[in-house]
Amino acid sequence: MTAEFDQLVAEFEKFQSQLQNMDDRFEQLAGMRGELAELEVTATSPDRSVTVVAGPGGAVRDIRLTEEALQLGPQRLGGLLMATLQEAVADAARQQAGIVQEYAGGPVLDQVLETQSEVTGVPVDELREKVPQRRPESDPDSAPTIFEDAFPDATRREPTGTAGDSYLRDLSDEED
Repeated sequence: MTAEFDQLVAEFEKFQSQLQNMDDRFEQLAGMRGELAELEVTATSPDRSVTVVAGPGGAVRDIRLTEEALQLGPQRLGGLLMATLQEAVADAARQQAGIVQEYAGGPVLDQVLETQSEVTGVPVDELREKVPQRRPESDPDSAPTIFEDAFPDATRREPTGTAGDSYLRDLSDEED
């Protein structure tokens, strides 16, 4: 009976560890959402007459024009405004992809850079230089992400027939 009890205690501790793992992942998700909500990128035209502030998802948060911008005429101002707006939105997309990739893993940033390169004709390496370094370069596979298997230690086993195992298995199956 003590061996079965010890096994039950071990399984319960493992289950608690898995719950803690899920709590940690939810905290990571909240961190990612917070960083995305705070994301703000400012782009300014070369002549400094137009400034655009963009946020996540390409949301334009602000457009500022100087007195000099108002003297440019409608065609030139429209062109300068569009170019600055596109740069702010593209930069926001790159930074957003960097944040998502840091938390979720995968080639999110590479996909955004490749798409932007195809659309703009700017080489991927040049676009990559515009992305702020978020953390030191390391093996991307070594850092856990929020979307990895939620229970990395868990393995499927054949039922053993003990009451404790059955109880824990039933609990785990209900969660699935």
